[in-house]
Amino acid sequence: MAEKKNINISNRRAYFEFEILEKVTAGIMLTGTEIKSIRESKANINDGFCFIIKGEMHIRNMHIAEYSHGNIYNHDPIRQRKLLLTKKEIKRWANKTKEKGLTIVPLKVFMSERGFAKIELGLAKGKKTHDKRESLKAKDSKREVDRVMKRY
Repeated sequence: MAEKKNINISNRRAYFEFEILEKVTAGIMLTGTEIKSIRESKANINDGFCFIIKGEMHIRNMHIAEYSHGNIYNHDPIRQRKLLLTKKEIKRWANKTKEKGLTIVPLKVFMSERGFAKIELGLAKGKKTHDKRESLKAKDSKREVDRVMKRY
């Protein structure tokens, strides 16, 4: 049996730009060449965003590179993809996004134990500029403390 490669495509910028209030894991409806590209870690979710239409959640601007051996059956790299969640979860998140300033952002794409592509979504609230500065200061001070502790 082939060794499973650990795929972990993350959106680090989302944690800087947004305050993540809640997380959920969803499946993604993919075509054959898309899953092959994800297994090669050729995906990017930095510009992606989620929205709800007619009781279904979709993700847009998630870039999955074309598969190198895909010939004429290759996929569109930035097509809109359906996310697989229960109706109850979609309804709950739809009600929360109607609140002012909340949005759904993709945080991480990974492979489940069974080999399915999954995406971790976050209910996010945008940070103000001063919040971003505070995050940078906390990060710098933590790095400095770790550096000093490493010497001793």
